[in-house]
Amino acid sequence: MAGGQAVPQVSQVPGAADVPAAAEAVLACGEVRTCLLQHSQALTGQAAAGLLRLRAGQRVLLSERPNPYALSPDVLTGVDCDLPTASGAKVRAVGTVTARATLTEGRLLQTDAFCAVTADGPDRRRHWGHYLARPGMVEPFGKLPDRDVADGMLAGAGRLGELDVGAIAERVLRTVLRDPALDRAAPFRARLTRLRWVALRAPDGAGSSIENFTVAQDGLRTVELRLAGGVGTAAAARLCEDLALHDWLLTTLVRMVERSRLGSADGRDAVVALRPAIDHLLHLWIPTARVDLELHPLWEVLEREPGFSRQWQILVQRIRDQLALLAVSAHVQP
Repeated sequence: MAGGQAVPQVSQVPGAADVPAAAEAVLACGEVRTCLLQHSQALTGQAAAGLLRLRAGQRVLLSERPNPYALSPDVLTGVDCDLPTASGAKVRAVGTVTARATLTEGRLLQTDAFCAVTADGPDRRRHWGHYLARPGMVEPFGKLPDRDVADGMLAGAGRLGELDVGAIAERVLRTVLRDPALDRAAPFRARLTRLRWVALRAPDGAGSSIENFTVAQDGLRTVELRLAGGVGTAAAARLCEDLALHDWLLTTLVRMVERSRLGSADGRDAVVALRPAIDHLLHLWIPTARVDLELHPLWEVLEREPGFSRQWQILVQRIRDQLALLAVSAHVQP
């Protein structure tokens, strides 16, 4: 449930998710789920298209460059509920939330739900045709307390009936994972991660920026962005999907190296434990491959602190050094 009044799932206006948020939208929010597909083999493009066909008659977009990638059609969920607020104030809003699923390299599954919220709205609910004409947009009743709602969104829905975009992303994830075509025999163990994000408008003349990025122990990450004028909600969602993907890769590789006892265990045992990483993960590190150019500088911020690519390269080099040592040892043995 999205929270509040139950509303049937509704159809999307084609291509609407690629349209920048309307000028009066002052807040965007979303949540991304990232996990290993529960299947023994990486899916081909055709199989990925079948898995992600969330709407009958709508095409799944496939890409081969720079790596295999599948994007589901967007699905809209109607919501009529309160928005989370840090202060506990009640802010009712009505509109639609966009959700979708992606598959990278036929192996890494992500689901995402997101919406933009306008600065203000009418004091009473409009007919649904109005909201369907503005897909992915939510309107408050009256003026939006954007800072209060942004803080509430980052904290997550805490009261019954509040908008929960994470629940919508989770519902799409469960729908995909229930597909009978999956054999549920993943090649290695990996945890699901969640990335929750909000974006407020940057001051006039200022560029887009990352204000905060936090990592919690329960697999939750939170991100707060500032978006320059002209940067749409869909672009912010793509950035956060990319961040969530690479955060999952790094987190998973760190755990695999720790479990392998690399450097303290027998070298051959460590390499056997790390074989799934070598086979399935090491070639996937391609930051900003599908991020809008205007948001590339935000990834550079993460490269400085906490240093995503630097940590990734250190781990990869440790694994390669271990492989090289084993090769040398095998060569010099009588």
